[in-house]
Amino acid sequence: MTDPDLSNRRPVKFRARRWAQALAALLARQGVSPDVISALSVAFAVMGCAALALSGISFGFGRGALLLLAVFSIQMRLLCNVLDGLVAVEHGKGGPLGAVWNELPDRLSDALFLIGAGYAASDPAQHLGPALGWLCAVLAVLTAYVRELGRALDKPADFAGPLAKPQRMGLLTVMALVSLFEGAWGWHGETMLGGLGLMAALTALTVWNRTARLAAELNA
Repeated sequence: MTDPDLSNRRPVKFRARRWAQALAALLARQGVSPDVISALSVAFAVMGCAALALSGISFGFGRGALLLLAVFSIQMRLLCNVLDGLVAVEHGKGGPLGAVWNELPDRLSDALFLIGAGYAASDPAQHLGPALGWLCAVLAVLTAYVRELGRALDKPADFAGPLAKPQRMGLLTVMALVSLFEGAWGWHGETMLGGLGLMAALTALTVWNRTARLAAELNA
């Protein structure tokens, strides 16, 4: 992320943590480009997607390890999202392709995690889970599209929820952690299935809310 326009910077409290700022300063001193950090977030998303998808066909210790790997990947993706902005803005390491690296890796990462979650879900027909994963991925991209559409129309970036990116990743983390224990009550993927249904509904509401707010601003 290297976008110098701070109006398009998501408000993240985590960015103010001293250890995050110290880590960003270390990366900047070592000459690590924020674009490389953004690319690394996609690598973690690929790892998380694979771990989630494989957990859907795994059992026992192996399934638990894959779910924990997915949780780790989600958190590392979010950390990269914080660090690339800190290195780019606070340490002045932004480059000419900043706007591209600000958006495309995030959209790809969202899609990968949610599609992987779809294949981790279990349902009798074996197609509802993947369909929900793809639906959540499309809706996640739509939330960003509406935000960027507003910016193209000279309106402030809208990061409103109820399920923006941090909340989506938070919900997915909870889904993966609960899935670790669902075998105790005889489930295998039903947590992911229900969670994706909830995520689809809340992300669709987010798209609606942002669109309605944009329409109101344009009418005003």
